Amino acid sequence: MSVHCSLPDLPPAQLMALCGASQQHIHMLEEALQVRFFGHPGDWTIDGEAAAVAAAIVHQLSRKTHITSSEVEYALRMHHACKAEKADDEAPENISFAAGRRTIQGKTPNQRRYLQAMRDAVLTLAVGPAGSGKTYLAVASAVAAFQAGLVERIILTRPAVEAGERLGFLPGDLQQKVDPYLTPLFDALSDMLGSEKMLALMEKRSIEVAPLAYMRGRTLNDAFVILDEAQNTTRSQMKMFLTRLGFSSRMVVTGDITQVDLPHDHLSGLLHAIRVLKNVNDVRICYLQAHDVVRHRLVEQIVRAYDADEEAR
Repeated sequence: MSVHCSLPDLPPAQLMALCGASQQHIHMLEEALQVRFFGHPGDWTIDGEAAAVAAAIVHQLSRKTHITSSEVEYALRMHHACKAEKADDEAPENISFAAGRRTIQGKTPNQRRYLQAMRDAVLTLAVGPAGSGKTYLAVASAVAAFQAGLVERIILTRPAVEAGERLGFLPGDLQQKVDPYLTPLFDALSDMLGSEKMLALMEKRSIEVAPLAYMRGRTLNDAFVILDEAQNTTRSQMKMFLTRLGFSSRMVVTGDITQVDLPHDHLSGLLHAIRVLKNVNDVRICYLQAHDVVRHRLVEQIVRAYDADEEAR
């Protein structure tokens, strides 16, 4: 299938931004959609089964005044989400299991796919907005695996971006230094296990919560390992983390690619991992959306409002 895609009224500077440095954005679309762009920038013929989709994304991006690799990834993610919504009738049956004192189940088709991926795959990458369940369900799966004896320990980590991973200047011991950055993980654990049991397991080192910098140089065997807020990792940090995977272990990487706090000249390690690992066996990539938000009903409306604003800009 071939589609003609022409942008005759686009200013040269915006056309350059649309294409990206060395045609990076066009190459991203080609790789993700298995299409090929021919012709001059702004006047393309697009070949491939998804040529119409590629043309639609190009026209969508051309309306933006600020175009980055993250914007291209976001547009592709929304395309994949639409495909997933159409496949809801084929969503897997709901998975229900005990995690500590909670009974966990997916409340939406995307959450059920996510739970199934974590059960079946060695490495799961989960992308979604705040409140969509990506962190909570990952922690629940880790607790359930630990209780079932499938792993010997749970390891939870986050990049401490606000401190630039340099925690030495903060007061207190290691735990006191990192606690502010890891509070959401503690909250999920406490909700499932209760504070006393959580602390007892942490003292026995059955549960470890630490910043990403402390994963370097380790091999994580017999563990359920979760990297949260992964959109704030660099490519080198992500590679370092993923290569910690040991025998009889599982990894879950979660993040929101619309909330990258890295400097503008740093590509998110999560975005990069999604691109390079999508065809690797035993790796699953799950997308959660605004309609998967299970917090207060207003949170979903807030997420949708911000998404609409991003689209308008």
